Amino acid sequence: MQKALIPIFAAASAVLTLTPGAVLAQAPSDADRYAYGPHMMWGGGWYAMVFGPLFMILFLAVLIAAVVFLARWAGGPWQTTVPPHHAPPGRTPLDILKERFARGEIDKDEFEERRRVLGE
Repeated sequence: MQKALIPIFAAASAVLTLTPGAVLAQAPSDADRYAYGPHMMWGGGWYAMVFGPLFMILFLAVLIAAVVFLARWAGGPWQTTVPPHHAPPGRTPLDILKERFARGEIDKDEFEERRRVLGE
């Protein structure tokens, strides 16, 4: 008895599957909806052809600027306000020379010569 039900279920599922397509095939066509007409390019629709890419570029530029602004805002202030190649305020060239001498980078003769050149 089960073998007799298999073709019936197959036929029923085929009918249920194909019925919506058959119904839609009988529906009236709305192909005119996609037809070209005077409202398209030939009747003044060229504005979209000219301004469409420009607005796309403008939109992308604004989007990128917003992302950069948000990334800088979320990052907070810069950690160092003084560039690393400048001496911090209050340090004189003589202070730097004394530090180099204390670290052993220069010897006593070089220290005296450079101090004399600096005018100290």
